[in-house]
Amino acid sequence: MPRLLAAACLALALTAAIILAKGPAQNVTARAHPNLAAAQKLAGQAYDKITAAQKANEFDFEGHAQRAKDLLDKVNQELKLALEASSENAPGR
Repeated sequence: MPRLLAAACLALALTAAIILAKGPAQNVTARAHPNLAAAQKLAGQAYDKITAAQKANEFDFEGHAQRAKDLLDKVNQELKLALEASSENAPGR
């Protein structure tokens, strides 16, 4: 039974890693907000570098690397919200 539980946990963790490995979406357009788009691009690059470090070292840095990736996902969400707020407050609306 413990082996079955461990195998199920491992399968769940691998599935989550594959889903999260795609990194943050880049959905701020450079035309409308070049600085926000640049920040979003850099957050995506940082996410990719952390993923590469995890793969190269074959361990998770005691969870800190994943925590950093989670925070970069949050950065991406906040940048998207900033874009939406900017669009809502644009002149002529």
